[in-house]
Amino acid sequence: MEYSKPPERFAHQSIPQEDPVALTVRALSRTLSRALPTKALGLFREDLITARRRDPAATSSLEIALTYPGVHALWTHRVSHALWQRGARTPARFLSSAARAVTGVDIHPEARIGRRVFIDHATGVVIGQTAEVGNDVVIFHGVTLGGVAMTPGKRHPTVGDHVMIGAGAKVLGPITVGTGVKIGANAVVVKDVPCGNVAIGVPARLLPKPEKDTRDRDLIVDPNYFFDEPALYI
Repeated sequence: MEYSKPPERFAHQSIPQEDPVALTVRALSRTLSRALPTKALGLFREDLITARRRDPAATSSLEIALTYPGVHALWTHRVSHALWQRGARTPARFLSSAARAVTGVDIHPEARIGRRVFIDHATGVVIGQTAEVGNDVVIFHGVTLGGVAMTPGKRHPTVGDHVMIGAGAKVLGPITVGTGVKIGANAVVVKDVPCGNVAIGVPARLLPKPEKDTRDRDLIVDPNYFFDEPALYI
Protein backbone atom coordinates (compact mmCIF):
# COMPACT_ATOMS: atom_id res chain seq x y z
CA MET A 1 0.00 0.00 0.00
CA GLU A 2 1.32 3.37 -0.95
CA TYR A 3 0.89 6.46 1.16
CA SER A 4 0.84 9.87 -0.37
CA LYS A 5 3.47 12.33 0.75
CA PRO A 6 2.11 14.97 3.17
CA PRO A 7 1.82 18.45 1.77
CA GLU A 8 5.06 20.43 1.96
CA ARG A 9 3.52 23.02 4.25
CA PHE A 10 3.10 20.39 6.99
CA ALA A 11 6.49 18.77 6.61
CA HIS A 12 8.36 20.78 9.24
CA GLN A 13 5.52 21.75 11.55
CA SER A 14 5.53 20.66 15.17
CA ILE A 15 3.51 21.44 18.24
CA PRO A 16 4.75 24.81 19.54
CA GLN A 17 6.29 24.79 23.01
CA GLU A 18 6.20 27.90 25.16
CA ASP A 19 9.33 29.20 26.81
CA PRO A 20 9.26 28.00 30.46
CA VAL A 21 10.58 31.37 31.60
CA ALA A 22 7.72 33.13 29.83
CA LEU A 23 5.25 30.73 31.43
CA THR A 24 6.71 31.42 34.86
CA VAL A 25 6.59 35.18 34.38
CA ARG A 26 3.00 35.03 33.14
CA ALA A 27 1.90 32.89 36.08
CA LEU A 28 3.75 35.18 38.47
CA SER A 29 2.05 38.25 36.99
CA ARG A 30 -1.39 36.69 37.41
CA THR A 31 -0.61 35.70 40.99
CA LEU A 32 0.76 39.15 41.85
CA SER A 33 -2.34 40.88 40.54
CA ARG A 34 -4.44 38.81 42.93
CA ALA A 35 -2.06 38.78 45.89
CA LEU A 36 -0.87 42.35 46.31
CA PRO A 37 -2.89 44.33 48.84
CA THR A 38 -4.15 47.72 47.76
CA LYS A 39 -1.90 49.40 50.32
CA ALA A 40 1.27 48.00 48.70
CA LEU A 41 2.06 51.17 46.77
CA GLY A 42 1.66 53.17 49.96
CA LEU A 43 4.18 50.92 51.71
CA PHE A 44 6.62 51.26 48.81
CA ARG A 45 6.35 55.04 49.00
CA GLU A 46 6.85 54.92 52.77
CA ASP A 47 10.02 52.87 52.27
CA LEU A 48 11.34 55.57 49.93
CA ILE A 49 10.57 58.33 52.42
CA THR A 50 12.24 56.35 55.22
CA ALA A 51 15.44 55.86 53.21
CA ARG A 52 15.50 59.57 52.37
CA ARG A 53 15.20 60.50 56.05
CA ARG A 54 17.67 57.92 57.30
CA ASP A 55 20.50 58.36 54.80
CA PRO A 56 22.18 61.79 54.61
CA ALA A 57 23.82 60.70 51.34
CA ALA A 58 20.47 60.38 49.58
CA THR A 59 19.75 63.22 47.16
CA SER A 60 16.32 62.31 45.81
CA SER A 61 13.58 59.70 45.91
CA LEU A 62 14.38 58.82 42.30
CA GLU A 63 18.00 58.08 43.20
CA ILE A 64 16.85 55.83 46.03
CA ALA A 65 14.33 54.00 43.86
CA LEU A 66 16.95 53.30 41.21
CA THR A 67 20.12 52.62 43.19
CA TYR A 68 19.41 51.48 46.77
CA PRO A 69 19.61 47.66 47.02
CA GLY A 70 18.21 47.68 50.55
CA VAL A 71 15.04 49.35 49.31
CA HIS A 72 14.84 46.96 46.35
CA ALA A 73 15.17 44.00 48.74
CA LEU A 74 12.40 45.37 50.97
CA TRP A 75 10.06 45.98 48.08
CA THR A 76 10.62 42.50 46.72
CA HIS A 77 10.10 40.99 50.15
CA ARG A 78 6.80 42.80 50.62
CA VAL A 79 5.58 41.21 47.39
CA SER A 80 7.00 37.74 48.11
CA HIS A 81 5.55 37.81 51.64
CA ALA A 82 2.10 38.63 50.25
CA LEU A 83 2.43 35.71 47.85
CA TRP A 84 3.59 33.38 50.62
CA GLN A 85 0.62 34.28 52.81
CA ARG A 86 -1.72 33.41 49.96
CA GLY A 87 -0.16 30.01 49.42
CA ALA A 88 1.86 30.89 46.30
CA ARG A 89 5.03 29.44 47.79
CA THR A 90 6.99 28.77 44.59
CA PRO A 91 6.52 32.27 43.10
CA ALA A 92 7.40 33.71 46.51
CA ARG A 93 10.65 31.76 46.68
CA PHE A 94 11.42 32.64 43.07
CA LEU A 95 11.13 36.34 43.87
CA SER A 96 13.21 36.13 47.04
CA SER A 97 15.92 34.19 45.20
CA ALA A 98 16.00 36.79 42.44
CA ALA A 99 16.28 39.56 45.02
CA ARG A 100 19.17 37.77 46.73
CA ALA A 101 21.03 37.46 43.44
CA VAL A 102 20.53 41.13 42.58
CA THR A 103 20.81 42.86 45.98
CA GLY A 104 22.87 40.52 48.16
CA VAL A 105 20.04 40.47 50.72
CA ASP A 106 18.50 37.11 51.64
CA ILE A 107 15.05 37.44 53.25
CA HIS A 108 12.83 34.39 53.54
CA PRO A 109 9.32 35.13 52.21
CA GLU A 110 7.71 34.04 55.49
CA ALA A 111 9.71 36.51 57.60
CA ARG A 112 7.62 39.39 58.94
CA ILE A 113 9.00 42.90 58.44
CA GLY A 114 7.29 46.02 59.73
CA ARG A 115 6.93 49.53 58.38
CA ARG A 116 9.63 52.19 57.89
CA VAL A 117 12.46 49.66 58.00
CA PHE A 118 15.74 50.79 56.46
CA ILE A 119 18.43 48.34 55.29
CA ASP A 120 21.55 50.44 54.75
CA HIS A 121 24.26 49.27 52.31
CA ALA A 122 22.37 45.96 52.26
CA THR A 123 25.13 43.54 51.22
CA GLY A 124 25.22 40.33 53.24
CA VAL A 125 21.99 40.79 55.21
CA VAL A 126 20.21 37.50 56.04
CA ILE A 127 16.77 37.33 57.66
CA GLY A 128 15.47 33.85 58.40
CA GLN A 129 12.08 32.26 57.95
CA THR A 130 10.56 32.82 61.40
CA ALA A 131 12.21 36.18 62.09
CA GLU A 132 10.00 39.14 62.99
CA VAL A 133 11.14 42.75 62.59
CA GLY A 134 9.15 45.64 64.06
CA ASN A 135 8.58 49.17 62.83
CA ASP A 136 11.25 51.88 62.43
CA VAL A 137 14.15 49.43 62.52
CA VAL A 138 17.56 50.18 60.96
CA ILE A 139 19.68 47.27 59.76
CA PHE A 140 23.22 47.73 58.47
CA HIS A 141 25.19 45.50 56.10
CA GLY A 142 26.31 42.03 57.11
CA VAL A 143 23.56 41.54 59.69
CA THR A 144 22.14 38.06 60.28
CA LEU A 145 18.86 37.32 62.01
CA GLY A 146 19.48 33.60 62.13
CA GLY A 147 18.36 30.38 63.74
CA VAL A 148 20.24 27.99 65.99
CA ALA A 149 18.19 24.87 65.30
CA MET A 150 17.19 22.83 62.27
CA THR A 151 13.78 21.86 63.66
CA PRO A 152 10.47 23.38 62.52
CA GLY A 153 8.85 26.13 64.54
CA LYS A 154 10.02 29.46 65.88
CA ARG A 155 13.83 29.53 65.65
CA HIS A 156 14.71 33.11 64.63
CA PRO A 157 14.73 36.41 66.56
CA THR A 158 11.89 38.81 67.23
CA VAL A 159 13.10 42.41 66.90
CA GLY A 160 11.02 45.18 68.47
CA ASP A 161 10.32 48.69 67.23
CA HIS A 162 12.95 51.46 66.95
CA VAL A 163 15.88 49.02 67.02
CA MET A 164 19.26 49.69 65.40
CA ILE A 165 21.44 46.69 64.43
CA GLY A 166 25.03 47.61 63.57
CA ALA A 167 27.13 46.28 60.71
CA GLY A 168 28.06 42.61 60.90
CA ALA A 169 25.96 41.88 63.99
CA LYS A 170 24.52 38.39 64.43
CA VAL A 171 21.27 37.93 66.34
CA LEU A 172 20.67 34.22 66.74
CA GLY A 173 17.87 32.01 67.97
CA PRO A 174 14.26 32.57 69.09
CA ILE A 175 15.22 35.50 71.32
CA THR A 176 13.59 38.90 71.75
CA VAL A 177 15.29 42.23 71.13
CA GLY A 178 13.23 44.86 72.91
CA THR A 179 12.03 48.27 71.80
CA GLY A 180 14.71 50.93 71.42
CA VAL A 181 17.66 48.52 71.62
CA LYS A 182 20.95 49.33 69.87
CA ILE A 183 23.19 46.42 68.85
CA GLY A 184 26.83 47.20 68.17
CA ALA A 185 28.79 46.32 65.05
CA ASN A 186 29.90 42.66 64.91
CA ALA A 187 28.11 41.79 68.15
CA VAL A 188 26.81 38.24 68.56
CA VAL A 189 23.52 38.27 70.44
CA VAL A 190 22.20 34.93 71.73
CA LYS A 191 20.08 36.10 74.69
CA ASP A 192 17.14 38.45 75.10
CA VAL A 193 17.98 42.15 75.19
CA PRO A 194 15.59 44.22 77.34
CA CYS A 195 14.07 47.43 76.01
CA GLY A 196 16.27 50.51 75.77
CA ASN A 197 19.63 48.76 76.22
CA VAL A 198 22.82 48.78 74.17
CA ALA A 199 24.42 45.38 73.43
CA ILE A 200 28.02 45.02 72.22
CA GLY A 201 30.71 42.36 71.99
CA VAL A 202 31.07 38.60 71.46
CA PRO A 203 29.04 37.22 73.10
CA ALA A 204 27.02 40.40 73.46
CA ARG A 205 26.88 42.13 76.83
CA LEU A 206 24.81 45.11 77.90
CA LEU A 207 26.51 48.46 78.34
CA PRO A 208 25.92 49.79 81.85
CA LYS A 209 23.45 52.63 81.97
CA PRO A 210 24.48 55.90 83.61
CA GLU A 211 23.22 56.39 87.16
CA LYS A 212 20.94 59.14 85.95
CA ASP A 213 19.73 58.93 82.36
CA THR A 214 19.27 62.54 81.33
CA ARG A 215 18.15 61.77 77.79
CA ASP A 216 14.64 62.66 76.83
CA ARG A 217 12.69 59.42 77.14
CA ASP A 218 10.72 60.40 74.05
CA LEU A 219 13.89 59.87 72.01
CA ILE A 220 13.61 56.13 72.41
CA VAL A 221 10.49 56.05 70.26
CA ASP A 222 11.63 58.73 67.82
CA PRO A 223 12.22 57.00 64.43
CA ASN A 224 14.96 59.54 63.68
CA TYR A 225 16.88 58.85 66.90
CA PHE A 226 20.29 57.16 66.83
CA PHE A 227 22.54 56.33 69.74
CA ASP A 228 25.51 58.70 69.49
CA GLU A 229 28.26 56.11 69.24
CA PRO A 230 30.00 55.53 65.88
CA ALA A 231 31.26 52.07 66.87
CA LEU A 232 27.68 50.85 66.81
CA TYR A 233 27.39 51.43 63.10
CA ILE A 234 30.56 50.51 61.24
